[in-house]
Amino acid sequence: MRLRGPSASPRRPPFLLLPLPALLLFFFAGSGGRARGRNWSSSPLLSLLLPVLLLIFSASPGWAGESAPPVAEQAVAQNIDLESPAYRELFRELGDEHGFALAELTELFTGVTINRRVLELMDTQWEAQPYYRYVARLLTWWNVGNGRSLLARHRELLDAVEAEFGVEREIVVAIWGIESNYGHNEGAFEVFRALNTLFAAYPRRSAFYRAQLVDFLLLCRENGVDPRSVRGSYGGAFGQAQFIPSSFRAYAVDFDGDGRRDLWGSVPDVLASIANYLRHFGWRFGAPRYVELGSELHDPRLQEASRAGRAGVMPAAEIAAALQLELPPAPDGKKLRIVGLEQADGGKRYLAAYPNFQAITHWNNSFRYAMAVLELAEKLQVE
Repeated sequence: MRLRGPSASPRRPPFLLLPLPALLLFFFAGSGGRARGRNWSSSPLLSLLLPVLLLIFSASPGWAGESAPPVAEQAVAQNIDLESPAYRELFRELGDEHGFALAELTELFTGVTINRRVLELMDTQWEAQPYYRYVARLLTWWNVGNGRSLLARHRELLDAVEAEFGVEREIVVAIWGIESNYGHNEGAFEVFRALNTLFAAYPRRSAFYRAQLVDFLLLCRENGVDPRSVRGSYGGAFGQAQFIPSSFRAYAVDFDGDGRRDLWGSVPDVLASIANYLRHFGWRFGAPRYVELGSELHDPRLQEASRAGRAGVMPAAEIAAALQLELPPAPDGKKLRIVGLEQADGGKRYLAAYPNFQAITHWNNSFRYAMAVLELAEKLQVE
């Protein structure tokens, strides 16, 4: 349940960035010195150019490798302000309501700094891309092939998950694949630092991340985990299922029976927790997920529903009448959403999104994400 952003652009290798100063130095050292039979370092021209060349040489991006931060990040990092009213109140709540000692909190929080990269990524999330571009990264041959292999490998486990939670296996595995590349990429951000950054320096969602920070400390204590050790996404999600802290505490499941909910190393716990989450938000086994409506919505009511996003719902019968087509009924007569997904030709692909589709949007509040899950799940089914 991760808030995504574009991957950081890879640094160009040093040899692509340094040829000019290197060649100039070689020129002066060779033809400008030894060719004339004198010490090249005594050249008056080189004595003028050498400081400039060295400055360019040392300042070239990538010169120090991946560990070298951009110039803008070389300034002293900003510490969170533990004396601010917001942190004083946070510490009071953690102490009075949850039994954390002040000395323990002071030691844990002291030295935590604002992560500027987290703030940048919060405003450039990948789900904001047009659908055709967003989904291309997820429906790769590798994702599909690996997902099919894992469906076969964990067949008995997935039998048990389906029987217990009533969520189709391909849906569970598709979310696993999209969230963490089937457990291979759980994120590299320090979750504790990311949550503090978003609480202290991202006003638009500060209250939400304050609650996540409290839940994170509680789940770490409940599961015997060092808060400083957890790595995850810039949005505070972690583990193979990329649960945010509140979702971990509410929906994570101990499915392997070892007495702890382990979303880092236990595949049974991971898959069962994904299914448990979807069941809680209304997933129905075998129920419709979506119906294609075409590339045009001529009825004004459908157009308005599409523009309204999550608030734009209509009964299946009204949609069917407006488009003169047959639609399967929704479970319990629930209303459908009209979803428009951007296509490469500039048009849109319209869908009637059923409650199962909508259950996925509780995981990630994006129609693009929900449809990507469903399309990957369809490709995982071996024909």
